[in-house]
Amino acid sequence: MTTVVRTSRPVASHRARPGTARGGRRRRYSGLLMAAPALLLFGLFGLVPLVGVLVLSLARWDGLGSIGWAGLTNWTGVLTDGATWQALWLTLKVMVVSWLVQTPLALALGLFQAPRGRLRALFAVLWFLPLLLSAVAIGLTWQALLDPSFGIGAAPGLHWLAKPLLGSPDLALYTVIFVIAWQFVPFHALLYQAGVRQIPVSLYEAAAIDGAGPVTRLLRITLPQLKYTFVTSSTLMLVGSLTYFDLIYVLSGGTGGPGTATRVLPLAMYITGFQVHDMGRASAIATLLVVFGLALSLLTTRLSGFTRMDSQQEGM
Repeated sequence: MTTVVRTSRPVASHRARPGTARGGRRRRYSGLLMAAPALLLFGLFGLVPLVGVLVLSLARWDGLGSIGWAGLTNWTGVLTDGATWQALWLTLKVMVVSWLVQTPLALALGLFQAPRGRLRALFAVLWFLPLLLSAVAIGLTWQALLDPSFGIGAAPGLHWLAKPLLGSPDLALYTVIFVIAWQFVPFHALLYQAGVRQIPVSLYEAAAIDGAGPVTRLLRITLPQLKYTFVTSSTLMLVGSLTYFDLIYVLSGGTGGPGTATRVLPLAMYITGFQVHDMGRASAIATLLVVFGLALSLLTTRLSGFTRMDSQQEGM
């Protein structure tokens, strides 16, 4: 009879080795060291001005004289002023209408530019030109083109454009939105073009073998694969709408007119601070604009699941 002798193996200790712990701390410290310059610049140019604006919103200052304490007077005046809420409403309108106009155009142009070809590359270069121009140059150009007397409305066959588009309270805001779309649609089209080119060709080949037509491939493959690109483009578009100041300033002649038809929140902040010379209320509007932008960004990322995104091509 054979006797099997079992030898016990030593149980591995779950304690971390001293060298491993020191290595983890070293990697953590090295990561903080590499991120230190970026954190320093963010704090210097982001947090410090923000704190300064927040403090200034509690003060009374005309931009030149001495600074006095005002408490919550500026905030009470801003929040109870109907002009502030009108500017906020116009900002929301610019944001929503810009998204509704730019998104389908950018998607269509991105799908058109995605296949490689010389003609498509030429069109991509031409559409990209507005991004190379400054907002001031674009504003002055379109201001001249939309002049009812000497602009494009004076050309044969375009007399229906001989209207004061920037001087009409009903049309001025939508004209501004058109110019904004003309400038920024190429950027978002570039995002969609890059997203389409990242889709594996094998998906389309498999769908073609199964008998799927172009429309089916667009609805079942292309658009679902562009989900994350759509979220990124929409976030940039919505949050970026809060920074439309210089273009609207030039197109409206610095007044947000006619009347207050194009006086969005950033322009209202500028007029309050540098034309009315009330830096305290202007700082309160700036703080309100920052809070609104942060809330919009957090809401967009939360509803879209941006922070929980996984690769759509994992395992392919």
